[in-house]
Amino acid sequence: MPLVYDAESKTFTIHTSNTTYQMQVDHLGYLLHLYYGTRSEGHMGYLVTYADRSGMCASPHDAGTRTYSLDVLPQEYPFQGTGDMRCPMLEVRDAEGTFGCDLRYARHEIRSGKYGLPGLPAVYAADDEAQTLSITLRDERLGLEVELLYGVLPALDIITRAAVITNTGDARVTVERAQTACLDFVTGDFDVISFNGRHAMERRLDRHPVGNGAFSVGSRRGMSSNQYNPAMLVVDHDATETSGRCWSMTFVYSGGFEAQVERDQFEQTRMQMGLSSNMFSYPLEPGEQLVAPEVILTYSNAGMERVSHNLHRCIRKHVCRGPWRDSPRPILINSWEAAYFDFTGDSLVRLAAKAAELGLDMLVMDDGWFGNRIDDFRALGDWTVNEEKLGGSLHDLVQRINDLGLKFGIWVEPEMVSEDSDLYRAHPDWALAVPGKEPVLGRDQLVLDLSRKEVRDNLFEQLCAVFDQANIEYVKWDYNRSIVDVYSHVASDQGKVVYDYMLGLYDLLERLVQRYPNILFEGCSAGGGRFDAGMMYYTPQIWTSDNTDADNRMTIQYGTSFCYPCSAMGAHVSACPNEINGRDVPLGARGLVAMSGGGFGYELDLQELPDRACDIIRGQVEMYREIEPLVREGLFYRLTTPKDDIVSWEFASEDASKVMVCAIVMKVEGYGEAEYVVPRGLTPGAMYRELGSGKAYAADALMDMGLPLPVSCAPYANRLYRFERID
Repeated sequence: MPLVYDAESKTFTIHTSNTTYQMQVDHLGYLLHLYYGTRSEGHMGYLVTYADRSGMCASPHDAGTRTYSLDVLPQEYPFQGTGDMRCPMLEVRDAEGTFGCDLRYARHEIRSGKYGLPGLPAVYAADDEAQTLSITLRDERLGLEVELLYGVLPALDIITRAAVITNTGDARVTVERAQTACLDFVTGDFDVISFNGRHAMERRLDRHPVGNGAFSVGSRRGMSSNQYNPAMLVVDHDATETSGRCWSMTFVYSGGFEAQVERDQFEQTRMQMGLSSNMFSYPLEPGEQLVAPEVILTYSNAGMERVSHNLHRCIRKHVCRGPWRDSPRPILINSWEAAYFDFTGDSLVRLAAKAAELGLDMLVMDDGWFGNRIDDFRALGDWTVNEEKLGGSLHDLVQRINDLGLKFGIWVEPEMVSEDSDLYRAHPDWALAVPGKEPVLGRDQLVLDLSRKEVRDNLFEQLCAVFDQANIEYVKWDYNRSIVDVYSHVASDQGKVVYDYMLGLYDLLERLVQRYPNILFEGCSAGGGRFDAGMMYYTPQIWTSDNTDADNRMTIQYGTSFCYPCSAMGAHVSACPNEINGRDVPLGARGLVAMSGGGFGYELDLQELPDRACDIIRGQVEMYREIEPLVREGLFYRLTTPKDDIVSWEFASEDASKVMVCAIVMKVEGYGEAEYVVPRGLTPGAMYRELGSGKAYAADALMDMGLPLPVSCAPYANRLYRFERID
């Protein structure tokens, strides 16, 4: 059984295929964390040490000894008020404004299936694929209860955590800090891996040793952000892709977050993740509750590669939903870099005709189709079709595109409003803005207050009126600024607004995906500013970055791949010189990089291309249709890093019968040495045929010595090798 409770020792043990997670209710009723690592049997309580460390370590009053201090002990849900001076997961104030609580074990329940969370995205699974453990902690003085939820997907080596904080007392309790998951390591020499960046350069891997003190990343922007991603790994100092212990946390949430690793005075390490405390102060009246969003955990004793595989399988099949989860995504042409705001219905049809000639599947009409949207200074919020610009109705335009054999998609940015818009003039109080203070603008727009139901209802009605006009099969959902001014005209407490905003966004998205189950929704936020597992619950693919330069994209997609599947990455071939950095990269290399994402397409004016480029694109489209199942469903291997002379990566089917190895030459020297690409994950002892040359290779030799690239290569020379096992 995945979940085992030993009543005598009051120990909870969670088993997956390769891991074990164990915790214990101790003699005082506190829930201690004992172990998370390689699958093991027995009781790991021996790992916890007790000693009188010094008079500075506080002890609960009923401990009766100085050898017991929560400032030292590994805990499952550390909270403020016990004498633990490390970073807590929970901070609360009572009705008198006093900080502190004392949560002790009250009850537990083990049940089949995976828990769900009201109003929030979460991992899902069939009843025979998962189990749930619920442990309730209670503070008798406050009447405060915290239900700790553990979802176990044993076959995937996945454990999820969430927490439901409920006020069962008779007075208000205010939650000032609400984290979801914590791992306390009593020993270990670790590195921490996080993913930082900026607009147009997201999710760059940052790895450094864990030292004394706290290392923290997060977002105060109201979105998960381009700057830091809500995912983190703690790994052995010498861990590699294929060796060493690795633990990861991935937040299933799209708003502000905090992730932290702290080493204390006794060389113990705490890793935790949850909601940002910035502009957060959540009052709970009697009977009310707050749900701390879900964190996905996984562990590997065989390096970071296995962590990535575990997360990819989980997100692909147990976070992403709908018919597009398992279906080939359309190869598209997006109008933005082809025309920006300067298009008409006729020009879009001409672009679509060229796309059809080259074998593409879809045209996406980006920003500029609605209201008086002639630039990005106006009209957000007025989601009515500009029929004068399109030369007719949306239905007529879509029909013309469909008649060419192409599907049709459309761009929206519903969470925003322009001051120069009919919606803002009619409802200025619907925007988040502090009374008496000039609002802070971002991209000359304001953020609508999605915590208000009437705002969400208005957006839902406007969008449905557009989507119902025509055969729309794809929607790009954009979000292009941070939340700065936090004030809702209807909030009972302004400390609730940023959290309730996210609940409102998820409510609006859920209503839309339920009404339009066959539309492919793609997330976007200034490119990759909301590339997180929370959005993937509603949008199975996300625009990875506004930076489409293939050179930079190798770094961006490399970092993204540690926690997110390639099937979720929107990746397009754009024009050169690149509009972000002016770099020229050959079309072949641009295509190879973009074809490594599940949302493949083009972002340029196809009509301006020479015949040779069109021939290359035809070949890329044909090739992508053949390799798409591997990209969408296969295991991903990072064979090198983006800093190496050869950047190479691999996709392999789960049974290793089909393999694709990609390589791009980054550094060329005169009469240089031969470079070899070494694949992984092949079937030992098997023979593989390379489809391009027809040659047969021994799997063991390939995985040992690799495959040589041609010695005479130019910068950005690229190779795609496809292997099939000879059975």
